[in-house]
Amino acid sequence: MVQRGRRLEYFTIAWNTLEGLVAIAAGAIAGSVSLVGFGIDSFIEVTSGAALLWRMSADADERGRERIERITLRIVGACFLALAVYVGYEATSDLFRKKAPEHSLPGIILACVSLVVMPLLSRAKRGVASNLKSAAMRADAKQTQFCTYLSAILLGGLVLNAAFNLWWADPIAGLLMVPIIAQEGVEGLRGDTCCD
Repeated sequence: MVQRGRRLEYFTIAWNTLEGLVAIAAGAIAGSVSLVGFGIDSFIEVTSGAALLWRMSADADERGRERIERITLRIVGACFLALAVYVGYEATSDLFRKKAPEHSLPGIILACVSLVVMPLLSRAKRGVASNLKSAAMRADAKQTQFCTYLSAILLGGLVLNAAFNLWWADPIAGLLMVPIIAQEGVEGLRGDTCCD
């Protein structure tokens, strides 16, 4: 089960690195705060995946495992809170300045693919978390599930902007992401998970 968990985390790291690079590049080109925020979220998931690999390396040592669980949850929580602040600030600024992003076909495609990949990955992680009795892996699975919600919000904002020229859809999508991201950050810092 630990080996399966490691494979899932290696896939998470590879996928989210690619997803993050594409999202940030496409977001920077289009001027899309929701797309850039989504990309940064992908890199937070890379951090989470690396922390989970670290956690699994201590799986045989009970005391070490508990310490790493707490540290891992705090790292992930702090990253989420930083992202919530960034996205909230940028989205509010874009609304205030009435800054219209360009259309982003790569962003739309990325959000669609993510809507397929993330639920499957989250389900696989939940199975490993249950078998390992790992709060950190449960939190990581929940984080991956939240990426599905963020993908849907991102897709909605990008499509509304592209199809109907609704410039405000992108920053509104960013603001809709903020409470989801912030909640996950607070839960991580407290050490809470979806199964506690």
